[in-house]
Amino acid sequence: MADLIGLAASAAGGGVFGVMGTALGRLAGYFERKQSIAHEERRWQHEVQLLELQRLADAAETEAELALEQMQGRWAGLKASLSAEAAIRPSYRWVDAVRGLTRPVLTLLLWGITAAIWFFADAAGRESVTETAAFAATAATLWWFGDRSAAAGPARIR
Repeated sequence: MADLIGLAASAAGGGVFGVMGTALGRLAGYFERKQSIAHEERRWQHEVQLLELQRLADAAETEAELALEQMQGRWAGLKASLSAEAAIRPSYRWVDAVRGLTRPVLTLLLWGITAAIWFFADAAGRESVTETAAFAATAATLWWFGDRSAAAGPARIR
């Protein structure tokens, strides 16, 4: 009988340890899954951040490409305009004189308008109108000097 009780106690002890091992295994599995889920969440957050940074980089690249295309278009327009101006043949002396004086007179007139607006307009009207007039006068001045320097130099735009 003692052998039977010893066998039953061994079986019961083995069963208890087996159940405890299963419970510990399940508990460890729960924490492993929890840790795995947390790891996956961090990984996906990292992926989302990478995709957002990639989107921002692509947007910046697109903006840079558009700005480059606009600048190239402006330079191409300026080159074509200067080439067209250079292609004008000499005419009568008075026609050449009027043509030569048109830009300087218009430029001085634009600067005069800008100065008049600055000195005689009220504060509210001065800001917006003066900015526009200053833009036009500056563009005319730079165009005039830019055109003259291109025509005066030996290397003309082809």
